[in-house]
Amino acid sequence: MVRAFVFPGQGSQAVGMGRELAEAFPCAREVFQEVDEALGCNLSRLQFEGPIDVLTLTENAQPAIMAVSMAVVRVLESDGIRIQDKARYVAGHSLGEYTALTAAGALSLGDCARLLRTRGQAMQAAVPVGEGMMAAILGLSFEDVCAVVQQAEQDVPGGVCEAANDNAPGQVVISGSVAAVERAIELAKEKGAKRAMPLQVSAPFHCRMMEPAARVMEAALAEVSVNAPCVPLIANVTALPVSEPQEIRSLLVRQVTGSVRWRESVAFMAQDGVSGLVELGAGKVLSGLAKRIAPDLEAFALHTPKDIEDFARQI
Repeated sequence: MVRAFVFPGQGSQAVGMGRELAEAFPCAREVFQEVDEALGCNLSRLQFEGPIDVLTLTENAQPAIMAVSMAVVRVLESDGIRIQDKARYVAGHSLGEYTALTAAGALSLGDCARLLRTRGQAMQAAVPVGEGMMAAILGLSFEDVCAVVQQAEQDVPGGVCEAANDNAPGQVVISGSVAAVERAIELAKEKGAKRAMPLQVSAPFHCRMMEPAARVMEAALAEVSVNAPCVPLIANVTALPVSEPQEIRSLLVRQVTGSVRWRESVAFMAQDGVSGLVELGAGKVLSGLAKRIAPDLEAFALHTPKDIEDFARQI
């Protein structure tokens, strides 16, 4: 089987995530300790014990979700299952792109944790609370949603509304200023959307209102070492493979304001011969989306010791 390893984004966090891994595997505990040391705080206690409202803060959720994924990577490696041997590609949804690069050796674990803390803080600070929002549009094609957001921007002078995440057929997330996104929700319903609903998020991610955060990340990424990954990354903003370090830096900056082209990314991998998608880390969101994007793909979600044991037995 030709596999791709993929890594989840924000929204997959839950209190207790990673605890079973830490209790079962010393190498997983080492990941959580290393992330704690890189950030100078006890993030692992927060993800194991909560409270959920503090864990969900963007600056905490991003490195915590990454840490769980990297714990799974280390456990697999301890079983002799290495990405460079078992995967054709890596990819990650939004913050998961940083995890994918770390798993493939392009970033160090400590640098990744610090970059994600910075990214979370910068994205939160980019737009004053109450000025931006995001919404999920279900049941319309991506092209129809693009038409909706363009009309919403025309209807709301000075408003911002963009397609932020193209997650799967019939599932698109939009982002922008409050009035423009609310207008887009109305337009989507008129166009026949099954559902069009605001999301409980703290900022309008992946739209041009995030430009201040993109500049912060450009400076932060210039300060860290980026190596060529051991297998190509399918980049969020292009849905195409990339391996060159300077191009990776540029794409990570563009990703802050750009759309996450997840549907196209998974479709590209499937068309290029990938037959198995392995989601490493908290939750099962990406493996669920994969079945909608490319129904013939076998999708696995690994986030507990039993998941890893079952996978290692069949690989």
